[in-house]
Amino acid sequence: MKIVDNIKASYNELVHKTSWPTTKELASSSVVVLIASLILALIVWFMDFCFESLMTAIYGLF
Repeated sequence: MKIVDNIKASYNELVHKTSWPTTKELASSSVVVLIASLILALIVWFMDFCFESLMTAIYGLF
C-alpha cells in the first residue's frame, strides 16, 4: 500500500502543486543558458589557446 500511496502523492504534487513555466519564460531561460554556455566555451577555448602557446614556447627553447 505504501507504493500506491507514494504514486498517488507524486501524481497529486505533479498535477496540482507544480508551477510550469510559460512558453515565454522557457524561451527566455533557454536564451540565457545558450549565452552562458557560449561564454563558458569561449573562456575554455582561450585558456586552452594560452596553455598551448605557453607549452609551444617552453618546448621550443629545448
